[in-house]
Amino acid sequence: VQLQASGGGLVQAGGSLRLSCAASGRTYRRYDVGWFRRAPDKELGFVAAINWSGDSTYYADPVKGRFTISRDTVKNTVYLQMNSLEPEDTAVYHCAAGRSDISWPQIFSDEYEGWGQGTQVTVSS
Repeated sequence: VQLQASGGGLVQAGGSLRLSCAASGRTYRRYDVGWFRRAPDKELGFVAAINWSGDSTYYADPVKGRFTISRDTVKNTVYLQMNSLEPEDTAVYHCAAGRSDISWPQIFSDEYEGWGQGTQVTVSS
């Protein structure tokens, strides 16, 4: 399965954005979806994950209470609703499909595949 993120943009601190992650290819298989981000001069970091059925979610501490991950299994799309954005959230956001349909949660990038191009999120102060 191949995933592609979209929906990024420029927003002021305190604002909101909703990112989308559209799947193509072997969408019939069960796969968790994870969001990661890479800030300037920083390592790729885990943001949030949702399991294949959409009934379990997991968040990195910095985004808990502000970001919400969800999925539409009919549209094969996962969303990341980002509220109360902070300048520290500025990064390129990527989504990918979990390799395992057993291990949960998967929070390391090497547990994922099907990476597409990311989408830039810029939060101004």
